[in-house]
Amino acid sequence: MANTLKGWLADNTVTTQDKTDRILVLESTGKADINKVYDDMQAEDTGLRRETIVHAVTLYNRICARLLMNGYQLNTGLFYAVPRFLGVVEGGKWNPEQNAIYVAFTQDKVLREEIQKTHVSILGEKKDVMYIIEVEDRKTKLKDGTMTPGHNFFVRGANLKVMGSNEAVGVTLTGKDGTAHKLDEDQITTNKPSELTLLLPANLTDGDYELTVTTQYVSNHVELKTPRSVSYSVHVGNGGGGDRPEIE
Repeated sequence: MANTLKGWLADNTVTTQDKTDRILVLESTGKADINKVYDDMQAEDTGLRRETIVHAVTLYNRICARLLMNGYQLNTGLFYAVPRFLGVVEGGKWNPEQNAIYVAFTQDKVLREEIQKTHVSILGEKKDVMYIIEVEDRKTKLKDGTMTPGHNFFVRGANLKVMGSNEAVGVTLTGKDGTAHKLDEDQITTNKPSELTLLLPANLTDGDYELTVTTQYVSNHVELKTPRSVSYSVHVGNGGGGDRPEIE
């Protein structure tokens, strides 16, 4: 079964010298969570009850995590994963304030095969498109969407400059429970069309968040009447960068 990814041509904000340089920005189909996975698994008509599917997937996730956190290099066919350490180990002791564990993932055979079956449809050029192409936790240097509360978080893309008088304008972090943390103006320490540097609240609890940038900016001399937004999925996990067990 063939897959299709759709994208819009947009200006490449990374290369400033070549004004004709373009990248492809994904046209999102929407968001899918684990329940969508369960639904699609049931739709395959395997004959398995939903509770059996949920149990199997939950067990699979738990075993994969356990193997990784015991030093295994894990190859599932879908991905290859390996645990890594971050930070300088001072005095020969693990310091949760300076060191972290994260897991590096790369695509494996199943994903590579799906990529080969995927058609890319270019929808055309979308002028003044707003997008986020990359994020980075300035403390851990990770670009996987993990964040460290109380530290700087870098966002790169296009038309991101936070500007406008509408009350919706700003940067918010919204948790799964719907609680929104709106950053103060002075927490946006770099505010440019192609990049933002955010000072994250120190009181963010562990969990998944939606980082949303809302602005009326569209160009140097034009301001939109109605704000527009772009979102990016981010995560806080015990200070960002993954779990940090006490290791002697």
